[in-house]
Amino acid sequence: MSNATKHTGAEAQPSPALLTPDNHTLVLIDFEGQMGFATKNIDIMELRQNVALIAGGSKIFNVATVVTTVAEDSFSGPVFQELEEAYPKATSGYIDRTSMNTWEDINAYRAIVGKGKKKIVLGGLWTGVCIVGPALSAIAEGYEVYVITDACGDVSVEAHERAVQRMLQAGAIPMTSVQYVLELQRDWARTGTYEPVTTLMKKHSGAYGIGIQYGHNMLKH
Repeated sequence: MSNATKHTGAEAQPSPALLTPDNHTLVLIDFEGQMGFATKNIDIMELRQNVALIAGGSKIFNVATVVTTVAEDSFSGPVFQELEEAYPKATSGYIDRTSMNTWEDINAYRAIVGKGKKKIVLGGLWTGVCIVGPALSAIAEGYEVYVITDACGDVSVEAHERAVQRMLQAGAIPMTSVQYVLELQRDWARTGTYEPVTTLMKKHSGAYGIGIQYGHNMLKH
């Protein structure tokens, strides 16, 4: 066995490419009614559940999070209830913009880069406009960008897929909502977050959540 592949348990280290609660900023973009009405690449209820997972998960792990909206009062309307529950507007201070590219809004830009994290995780509506813009812009400035693709939506499957392809070609890293939360948990022996995470999954992660509920109940017998 070569030195490159020979490890002992004491030496094994997780990849620096993995997300941890304190190595990234989560940016949640334009999860608003008007944007949701036209989203066609994913069922709206599935999208809402995925928003609940990433918002709730980031809250459990105290992730540095920025919530931004576009023309909230004049056009796009309030954020999804699932996001409001995790990050209430009254205490979280959403950043409202006029620009389609969050990166070009000075207040949003300062809020994101001010967190001091070199990894940025994005989710929002629409993929081809409001996610592509900050993803490409952040990559150009040297940030590592992750996109939670099942927490993004667009006006068609084609629009969403071409946007994801474009970001991947530029170096963005794709992931899913469940993957995001489980990557933060990483080890079920971390008892401080075990119960909140499994409760979140039971409520919002479909068949996987049902499986957790089943296991918790049946293992009692």
